[in-house]
Amino acid sequence: MTASRPLLETVNIAKSYGSVVALEAADFAVRRGEIHALLGANGAGKSTLVKILAGVHLADSGELFVDGTPMQFHAPVDAMAVGIGTVFQDPALIPDLTLKQNLQLSEIDEPAFVSWLGWFDLGQLDLDALVHELPLETLRVVDLARALARDPQVLLLDEITAALTADQAERVFALLAHWKELGRAGVLITHRLAEVLRICDRATILRDGRNVALFEPGKEADASNGSSTGTMQDVGEHELVEAMLGAEVREERFEESGSETSASEVRSIADEIAFAARGLSSGEVVRDISFEVRRGEILGLVALEGQGQERLFSLLSGDRRPTAGEIQVGGAQRGWGGPYDAVSDGVVLIPGDRLLSLLPNLPVRQNLVVPLFNRIREWLRIPQDERKRVLNAIDRLSIDTRAASQVRRLSGGNQQKIAIGRWLVAGFRTLLCFDPTRGIDVQTKREIYALLRELAGNGAAILLYTSELAEIQLVCDRVLVMHDGRIVDEQEAARATESTLLTAAHGLEAAV
Repeated sequence: MTASRPLLETVNIAKSYGSVVALEAADFAVRRGEIHALLGANGAGKSTLVKILAGVHLADSGELFVDGTPMQFHAPVDAMAVGIGTVFQDPALIPDLTLKQNLQLSEIDEPAFVSWLGWFDLGQLDLDALVHELPLETLRVVDLARALARDPQVLLLDEITAALTADQAERVFALLAHWKELGRAGVLITHRLAEVLRICDRATILRDGRNVALFEPGKEADASNGSSTGTMQDVGEHELVEAMLGAEVREERFEESGSETSASEVRSIADEIAFAARGLSSGEVVRDISFEVRRGEILGLVALEGQGQERLFSLLSGDRRPTAGEIQVGGAQRGWGGPYDAVSDGVVLIPGDRLLSLLPNLPVRQNLVVPLFNRIREWLRIPQDERKRVLNAIDRLSIDTRAASQVRRLSGGNQQKIAIGRWLVAGFRTLLCFDPTRGIDVQTKREIYALLRELAGNGAAILLYTSELAEIQLVCDRVLVMHDGRIVDEQEAARATESTLLTAAHGLEAAV
């Protein structure tokens, strides 16, 4: 049972950054003993609200209460002092320091931290390891364990499962169930709506800086005052999406009946091989991988975490040299000395961590045109059509430029659009996409799907690794499955199912 008085509550919270209104009037309340979902499209105000709750930003107006007591946080330490623990979407760690040094800087009790790592089967993690040497999924768990080590009353989790393996995500769900049993509370921000229906007790929907819907067990629908209530057990993903986007959204799915069409059934693929790997290896991490992508084709790649996919994309983008095998572009062998050589051959990478490809303190325009000035002698040579190229990319990707002066002020979805849009400005022939829709909202995902299809339709070759299996049917023509550093299966994307993909991804043979 949950107490009637909220443990954490905001009333009419507003926040603007210059002329950009991030929150207009946000009401939000989480009770003891509940897991509360905070949902909305990218740019709806979710991250801004979380940063206010965490003490990172100060609200312009409105009220904040903790267990009924009015509060005003001027710094994160103020929120921590009253029992609010936050795990942000990007790891809050200093990359060039060790884990132990990061713990010391944030005054975290090391035994408590290690104990919580054990919950995630990471109790033996080397605390002398440098942060930048650790994979993203490990850093997310490290951030969570740091927050838990402070013994908070409320956990604010921003896209915590987006970078985790399925096994680690299950451990997060178990942790949240445990947190409820302790009479504490959790706030979950996620774009994985199945998680909301599975583990959350209530869900608040933000749109354009305001809360527009509340789905709550045991309440009848009530659309008064711009909000509504419903039953979490009865609500479906479609209802949540409609509340987030403000309009009915048709779910795109391929059906055996043929009433829907997959990407491969509506797009013509050329015979020309644009990009290929032949016997590509990198120690024991990537082993004897061969595949080819044709012009006009989107080739999917599926793998469980830690199967060598990150190393493979490092090889394919020129960031690392293979120990064996070769890469071919247009049928010719290439021996790249670095990513610049790959880009010169028209092979470009959209990395899994969008912040790696952005200049966060610079404007949208400068981020989009960076590839045009990748040599010192080109810095003073501005292409005559630069402005046209930039405006075209902004228009094609529907990039929100209200906070155009600094990319870091944009939502995660708009940042990802810029990471893709710069190659629309610069041009390319082969696009390597590493989980490009991770942690972004439903509408932005659909926009990226449509763009990838358009690019392929215009002759681009695309290799797409995704952790969202539903994307395979929506976007791809063929799909490869990787396990233990090898390609273990190839399927027609239109007929691939979650079952067949996961079976192969676990290194198992499909039942006959």
